[in-house]
Amino acid sequence: MPVIPAVAGVPIDFILFALTLGGVALFHHHTLRVAVIGLVVITLYKLAFSSFRGVPGVDGLVALLGHEWVTVANLFGLLLGFALLSKHFEESRLPALLPRYLPDDWKGGFVMLILVFVLSSFLDNIAAAMIGGTMAVVLFKGRLHVGYLAAIVGASNAGGAGSVVGDTTTTMMWIAGVPPLQVLDAYVAALPALLFFGIVAARQQHAYQPIVKDAPAGITVDAWRLVIVGAILLSAIGANVYFNLRHPEVLDHAPVIGIAVWVAILLTGWIRQPDWSLLPGATRGSVFLLSLVLCAAMMPVEHLPTASWPVALGLGFVSAVFDNIPLTALALHQGGYDWGFLAYAVGFGGSMIWFGSSAGVALAGMFPQARSVGAWVAGGWHVAVGYLIGFACLLLTLGWHPDLPH
Repeated sequence: MPVIPAVAGVPIDFILFALTLGGVALFHHHTLRVAVIGLVVITLYKLAFSSFRGVPGVDGLVALLGHEWVTVANLFGLLLGFALLSKHFEESRLPALLPRYLPDDWKGGFVMLILVFVLSSFLDNIAAAMIGGTMAVVLFKGRLHVGYLAAIVGASNAGGAGSVVGDTTTTMMWIAGVPPLQVLDAYVAALPALLFFGIVAARQQHAYQPIVKDAPAGITVDAWRLVIVGAILLSAIGANVYFNLRHPEVLDHAPVIGIAVWVAILLTGWIRQPDWSLLPGATRGSVFLLSLVLCAAMMPVEHLPTASWPVALGLGFVSAVFDNIPLTALALHQGGYDWGFLAYAVGFGGSMIWFGSSAGVALAGMFPQARSVGAWVAGGWHVAVGYLIGFACLLLTLGWHPDLPH
């Protein structure tokens, strides 16, 4: 395997990636430009001086893209498709009725986060986050605290952490042979984490902008919009479950989930026309995320430290800036992890920074004020603390029980 150039023992690849992430953090009004420039620089450097997972030159780049294109295409299709879905949900006018059923004080914001958590247990976390953002716009008159936006992302990622259909990483574990009940252990951590950051964030939001107390009179729900939303979500869930159970090999060669979502969008377009004007903005956000995903995929991470609960804890923080899909793949290959701990760490850890998960990038596309690492960390500090509380609860109740490689 070719020698990887390094400075003081740190591969130059990582230094370039860190500079890219630092640029995203500092120049949050130019995140797309910074991410694309970083991708180009890292690619050119690896072509000239390094390798792609041990394969140098153009051959290595082609091999890498041949492996990653399915993930990239799926994410691109889901981010664009769910942008249209969230608009359908908003125009159904159902969110405007929520004030009739939610508490009038801070507890209303907390209950909404619980709804996002539950939705994410069986929906894609991108969809759950964007539906949560759509509801929050109505409930809080469009004035949302960055800490509450971080909590919406946290709820969507925590809700999917214990479900094999709620997150890409847990689905990967399921495909690899990890029993769903082992992944379910992640909820022992996710629930106390939600309880902590959800209450803190709901109080933040209530102080910043109280919830709407009464629903406007004369609202008529557009049931056909809800039918379309349901059809799009069912297509994603159905494709995920069917191919995982019947033809898992197809998932490595075709972006079937993203395709299924767009088939549903096009087939239901005659009922209610999608708002195609949303696509340019959603495309910019998607290109940003995918640029970071590809940068992360190029990093020379051929192995992880020996599996232990401190390593699993650390992977949660790493996943806030590093693509959790290759981290999960490496952990599955290495073995020795307690899969409930790993599912929680890589599934929820990305919530600590806005670009640490696809749900965060999708929500930041709806709310530009979230595109500041400083504001996200300062306002959403409770998400990181909640992560630690949840991990401690899991460790103290169920304990660390490592499993074999899958």
